[in-house]
Amino acid sequence: MLPRVGLLAAALALAEIVPAAAQDYPIRPIRVLTATSAGGTSDIFMRVIGEEMQKRWRQPIVVENRPGGGMTIGGRACAEAANDGYTICILPAETLAYNQFLFKKIPYDPERDFAPITNPFFNTQVLVAAAALHVSTLAELAALSKAKPGTMSYTVPSVPLALFMERWTKVNDADLVRVPFKGGGEASNGVLSGATPVAFFGLSNWLPHIRAGAVRPLAVDGESRSALLPDVPTLRELGYEGPLTRVYFGIVAPVGTPFSIIATLRNEMARIGGENGFRQKRLIDMGLEPVFDTPDEFARFLKEDRARSERIARESGLVPQ
Repeated sequence: MLPRVGLLAAALALAEIVPAAAQDYPIRPIRVLTATSAGGTSDIFMRVIGEEMQKRWRQPIVVENRPGGGMTIGGRACAEAANDGYTICILPAETLAYNQFLFKKIPYDPERDFAPITNPFFNTQVLVAAAALHVSTLAELAALSKAKPGTMSYTVPSVPLALFMERWTKVNDADLVRVPFKGGGEASNGVLSGATPVAFFGLSNWLPHIRAGAVRPLAVDGESRSALLPDVPTLRELGYEGPLTRVYFGIVAPVGTPFSIIATLRNEMARIGGENGFRQKRLIDMGLEPVFDTPDEFARFLKEDRARSERIARESGLVPQ
């Protein structure tokens, strides 16, 4: 064991190689930009984890919502923000991956304008059907839609899920028409009333209705089954072999943000996300699959997800608008 003087010398040496920015950080409030409206998954998550970060850092985490423009407005605001570590962003897959293949031009470069911090979670999506349809599997749903052509519809909240559903209907010769998604509450009411009897979006929206027997879960989008719905198969289990992108909200910073600060942010979020109480109540019970990968791991994931997104957009026949 080093003598006390040796320990002090080692600590001082370590301090010398840690940039001052990281040693002092944060000394003022941290702003978090989102590309979605208040009350959404990313907004709620950043507020609850921000409360925990503030307890330790004694600095507020201030969330600013920048919705609109197909989620490009938030992306632009993030790209144009100062890279001093006091503006970070939580952005969806559309902003970070899909939009570059859906629009001829977007006001930021998703591959060059952002420094990855972490992907805190995947948002488990569940495909449900109104109980009144009396279907228990995707195969039964396809058969029913063909037996009642032109009468059934579905809704989804995101481009990746819309592209999956379009691909699934073509492969299975199903007769389902997409209707616009106008928010979780309205979409849930559409399923429950039978107006739009099929939907594919966040698990947390459906748990009360599933438990009440009002809707039936047919599949989840994860690589493994959800702990909240252990009897519901994944799309892979049902034989889907096509490209599949998960729903996530990545935490990034404007490019050029010091890596020491990026590492500090990621490590603090991972510490909070690893606490049993927070992990269970704020993530697992909400249908969120904890990840909290490192900046390098998240960068690799984004590269792979952009390749998947490009393939899905290409195979779907979508023409950039």
